[in-house]
Amino acid sequence: MSTSAYLALKEIWRNRGRFLLFSLVVALITLLILFIAALGEGLGSGNREYLEKLNADMIAYQDTARLSIASSRIGCEKRSSIRSVEGVREVGGIGFASASVLVADDPEPMDISLVGVEPGKPGEPPVVKGRGLLRKGADEAIIDRTVALMSKLQPGDQFTVRATQGNEYEFYALQVVGISDSRKYGLRPSVIVPIVTWDKIRPQASPPGGSTDPACNVVAVQLEDPTQFEPMRQLLETQVSRIEVVDPVTAYENTPGYSEQQSTLNTQNGFALLIGVLVIGGFFQIQTLQKVPQIGMLKAIGTPNSIVALSSMLQIITVNVLGVLIGALATVGLAQTFPPNIPIVFELQSGAMSVISILLIGPIGGLVSVRYSLRVEPLVALGLGT
Repeated sequence: MSTSAYLALKEIWRNRGRFLLFSLVVALITLLILFIAALGEGLGSGNREYLEKLNADMIAYQDTARLSIASSRIGCEKRSSIRSVEGVREVGGIGFASASVLVADDPEPMDISLVGVEPGKPGEPPVVKGRGLLRKGADEAIIDRTVALMSKLQPGDQFTVRATQGNEYEFYALQVVGISDSRKYGLRPSVIVPIVTWDKIRPQASPPGGSTDPACNVVAVQLEDPTQFEPMRQLLETQVSRIEVVDPVTAYENTPGYSEQQSTLNTQNGFALLIGVLVIGGFFQIQTLQKVPQIGMLKAIGTPNSIVALSSMLQIITVNVLGVLIGALATVGLAQTFPPNIPIVFELQSGAMSVISILLIGPIGGLVSVRYSLRVEPLVALGLGT
């Protein structure tokens, strides 16, 4: 082991410029793979965050909506019917729409997801600063962390929401009463308002009717016993007509484009790993071809194949680890420069899996060069045989 390590490190030091350059290539591959993983996590989180963190055990849709939130409509009578089913603890209607927030000192409006909830019911997120919503028709809002970071709004501040009513823009003044954690929906940060206020503000073809209990898109359902999900799902769909009930995971997996988006990014990540294997394998194959005489000399003086193989593998691992370390540090540094609205999220689990994958592809890519070094014949390498 000591002889193998000496040979590997000695060669790296004598050709440090070449090996450093290749470590930088590995660093770029690491940067690419980590950013693809972070982009996948960020885009996925931006689509599912609100539903994933929903304080509910199941979500009810209109049965003809085919799990499309935008196509689903559930009125107040149906919400009351769901609430009356034995085993249901609480329900809350949720509505989704798109709007813009006008931010002071910024000429460009901030696009947001306008989420309508019933105050104090499932669907309203917990606040980390300020208080929750109080009345269904109050001109108040909870903003998520991303909106707060981008707009600098704090509880007590006033802001303006712009939405389309008919053929014109309408503007609505709201007061921030609380700030929640990040609750993105549809890749946009969320502004959560009472359901009646939401119905008044949301974009629509004609002026709002002023209903005191408007229809919502879906209903969040909390159960007395969350472990009884399947029996309760069947009971709800039997006792309440024309609804379809699913768990939150199924709900966000059926948001438009979510599965296709994640499949595309996973494919890109796989190709990046494949490219890494080919690049690393190619480099060390060329490196081995260039030092065939040295390998032949080592074998001629009695160096066993195990030391030659172990030396090559230690060299591959050292260069690969150095490159991954540089790439990981560069990724962390670059991540600090992105604004909060960029959908790039570095999760410990996905980042660790990506790093482990890169650490494995080095030795895998270098196996060809190790195998070639074992097949070198001393006399042929030294030009003394055929």
